[in-house]
Amino acid sequence: MEAAKQEAATAVRRAAALQMEKSSLETTVMELTSSSAGLKTQVAALTSLYDTAKEEIEKLKVARENLEQKVARLESELEDSESTRRALHNDLQELKGNIRVFCRMRPLLQSESAAGNKPASISFPDDKNVEVVKMDPQTSRPKTMSFTFDKVFPGGSLQMDVFKEVSHLVQSALDGYNVCIFAYGQTGSGKTFTMEGPDNFDLCTGNEELVGLIPRALKQIFEISQKLKGQHWTYTLHASFLEVYNEEIRDLLVENKKGLTGCRLTTSKSDGSVAVSNTTELQVTSSDEIYQLLSHAQKNRSTGATQCNERSSRSHSVCRLRITGTNSRSGQGRKGTLNLVDLAGSERLSKSKAEGDRLKETKNINKSLSNLSNVILALSRKDDHIPYRNSKLTHLLMNSLGGNSKTLMLLNIAPTEEHLGETLTSLRFASKVNECNIGTAQQNLQ
Repeated sequence: MEAAKQEAATAVRRAAALQMEKSSLETTVMELTSSSAGLKTQVAALTSLYDTAKEEIEKLKVARENLEQKVARLESELEDSESTRRALHNDLQELKGNIRVFCRMRPLLQSESAAGNKPASISFPDDKNVEVVKMDPQTSRPKTMSFTFDKVFPGGSLQMDVFKEVSHLVQSALDGYNVCIFAYGQTGSGKTFTMEGPDNFDLCTGNEELVGLIPRALKQIFEISQKLKGQHWTYTLHASFLEVYNEEIRDLLVENKKGLTGCRLTTSKSDGSVAVSNTTELQVTSSDEIYQLLSHAQKNRSTGATQCNERSSRSHSVCRLRITGTNSRSGQGRKGTLNLVDLAGSERLSKSKAEGDRLKETKNINKSLSNLSNVILALSRKDDHIPYRNSKLTHLLMNSLGGNSKTLMLLNIAPTEEHLGETLTSLRFASKVNECNIGTAQQNLQ
């Protein structure tokens, strides 16, 4: 009997445990059912999001294709507009004349004022004319002489003012043209300052307002060539620096000054163009690189003190940049050359009081400048024979003066009464140059 009671009690406990387990399972089932419903709702929402995203992706694909087509069309239009710009730019330069003449007067120096040097009566009535008033020895009355150029710059003009007008020609070199810019004037008239900047000027740390035309032009070439990469253009730039000293062509990039000489002029039999052999020509990839080369060349250039100028350039210097461009998309190529020339200043032997080496230098400088004058006058008269080979300077510049180049003469004049005679001589010569028509420059395509 006792055993039956225990068995019954055990059965009751088991039934109670089973009931509790059943209740727990029922609760779990309810929770899972609720969770399943929630998951189904989430799945439905995610499915809806997926469908929406899929539709958006398809729309974006279509939009991307449309944008790619638009970009391709805009790139094509940009290339067309760049071609139009080059053509219009070239037409504009031709209308202005392939030999253009600018005139810049330097300001009166403090040392000149302190020494009692009086300013000459030189005025600039507008941006193209120079007027000089001088006493006429025959009538003892003031006589006004007027000279007209493509652009004139009074004594207060900044380096940037001059470069703004020059930069259009620099652009032509990238477009595949030969370009030559040369500074002309008597010694001490500011040519080297205009072209390079002050003496011993540090291009990396110096006052940017004082930077000369040569470093500004080189920087512009690099900046524009970088921008044109977006139009599939790749440019390769090679630089060389030369001087003409006592009728010798010298390489200013050699490490040892003893190796300056040895350069030779050669003439191509195919097209008659002039090249310089035995010179250092280096590929440059940044403006900093070419600044270093320019600084090295400046140190090698021949200078010396004369009665007219404490630090007179005793040679003609030529900075030459050879530019080759290739378009990877169109296959088009072009070649241009930029020649930036700082001519030595003319001096009257009676004023310079030169002796020995300085006398020889002065005679050679004056002779080469006289030959330059003869060449330009022969061009203006359209003579059958142009005497390029009468001096190394004109022979070297034959490509720039002979028709297939855009050429700018930048006349520099002094503001003092003391130098008025030389100033008038320079103004008259520059006026002759301004009348010269050398023909239409041709683009160099590959």
